[in-house]
Amino acid sequence: MSDAPTLLGMSESHTPLFSAEQLARASKAAGDSLRLSILKLLGQGSFGVLELCHVFGIKQSGMSHHLKVLAQAGLVTTRREGNSIFYRRPLAAGNDALNLWLKALFAAIDSTDALDNEAYRQALTEVLKERAQTCADFFARNADAFRQQQDLIASWDQYGETLESILSGWKGASGYALEVGPGEGAFLPALAQRFEQVVALDISPQMLEQARTTVAGKGLSNVRCELGDTQWLLAQQGEPVDFAVANMVLHHVPAPKTIFNDVAKLLRQGGTLLVTDLCRHEQSWARESCGDLWLGFDPDDLSDWAREAGLSEGQSQFLGLRNGFQIQFRLFHSA
Repeated sequence: MSDAPTLLGMSESHTPLFSAEQLARASKAAGDSLRLSILKLLGQGSFGVLELCHVFGIKQSGMSHHLKVLAQAGLVTTRREGNSIFYRRPLAAGNDALNLWLKALFAAIDSTDALDNEAYRQALTEVLKERAQTCADFFARNADAFRQQQDLIASWDQYGETLESILSGWKGASGYALEVGPGEGAFLPALAQRFEQVVALDISPQMLEQARTTVAGKGLSNVRCELGDTQWLLAQQGEPVDFAVANMVLHHVPAPKTIFNDVAKLLRQGGTLLVTDLCRHEQSWARESCGDLWLGFDPDDLSDWAREAGLSEGQSQFLGLRNGFQIQFRLFHSA
């Protein structure tokens, strides 16, 4: 084997790992100030065309043109959620030259002052509030039928034992646990037995009342139910969390990536986040019947969000259900 140095972007056989034309097209696409801002926003999650039009205050035809340029350059990808198409940045998970360049490009874009003004922030807040309201309205109408709705996809009897076995095998501190979106509170007894304090956090008053009923019925004196989201909890500046759980809740969250970012800040050093959620699926009826905003997630999505939040990946398990759904159980740790 030759000891001659290898040129950047070239293999030892002098074959480009990606073409100069591809690089030039991607660089040109990202070089427009509006498209750069779009790419920064897409770093926060997936957005539909009309949502992007609202944030940036431009017509749909103009936004569609910019998205087409970015898509042709390989800087955005699309994903169908029911009848809607959402745009997102591609996962740059590999270590080949193209993915390394994409990582560097997105990191540079994320460090710019694009979107750093009140108009953008207000418009983005309105978009996320509309998503949250859609979900809140569903649970306000269906809180009393939550179990029947949930059982259409995955009942606690189908996966609860696996979830509890993961908790029993955890060897960390047993001080403070947090469950984001506890539903009816099926997992709260196991958490209450393992931890000195448990906070059940939910944005739906109706669902939180269901959790309170479980807490009272089981006599869980060390569980506190709080109305709010992870941003609200961060503002409380309470003690660090040893163990956080997001159990079958991410597919209801307006911007799932924010859960990873917020929980990473809430966790103490050595703390753990346990995420249980659906793998990516195409059963769009779940949006109408179960109030799902997202049709599950690719495992790489969760890995990528955790990595960007500064969490390291731990154990993973997958459970296939007879109705075609698959559940992923993922552990992420704070360094």
